[in-house]
Amino acid sequence: MSKIDTQGMSGPTDPNYKGSTGRVEYKPAILQPRRIITSELAKELKILINEALDEREGKTGISYFHTEHFKHSILEEEPEYKPYD
Repeated sequence: MSKIDTQGMSGPTDPNYKGSTGRVEYKPAILQPRRIITSELAKELKILINEALDEREGKTGISYFHTEHFKHSILEEEPEYKPYD
């Protein structure tokens, strides 16, 4: 019958060995908050809210959400959005 001798796996056999205290100092974990809304969606929501508030004050302009005004060729950059006047 074969068996594994585990007696020698317990550590040093020196009776004078003090060993480490076993205490390890850990730094606290850094948590980054999770958001349900992506940064791109948050940007668009912010624009939408600001446009709604501007319209309440009587300001007018081209809305960020009127995509007809922002059409462009694939070779060009999207036209810059300018907030209401």
